[in-house]
Amino acid sequence: MPTDGPTVDQGVREMILLMPRLVARAKRMAIPEQLQDFALTPRHLSLLALLLYDGPATVKALAGKLEIASTTVSLMVGDLSRQGILARCEDEQDRRRTIVSIAGGHRDAIEGWLAAGADAWRTALEPLSPSERQLVINALRTYERETMRRTRQPD
Repeated sequence: MPTDGPTVDQGVREMILLMPRLVARAKRMAIPEQLQDFALTPRHLSLLALLLYDGPATVKALAGKLEIASTTVSLMVGDLSRQGILARCEDEQDRRRTIVSIAGGHRDAIEGWLAAGADAWRTALEPLSPSERQLVINALRTYERETMRRTRQPD
């Protein structure tokens, strides 16, 4: 009987072997020289990617998309704003809200930093149908959720 792919156990084996390599490669993404003095970490990468690809946003909106606490995002935004990487401005429609964006002088460097990963994902996802792409995204989200659930430390 022909098969379209690996069994579940074969797939698990392949993913267990693959994931550490993926993480190691992501950690080795060279930070552009222009940004090296800012002590940026992988957690900043997601925040910067959202601002680059989705445009300016509020801290609350960023926290929702990153699925982390607003206070955590606020601390990151404050730190990156003090360093001049991010810009904060008043929302014209609601002056109580602050809009966060990438500072113009750093946009090209951030785009360059993200380009290698974006290009690799584009190569991987382009040949897939929209439903296959969604399947990949859903599988990775499920993996993330389940590893978080199973590795929680007791309080």
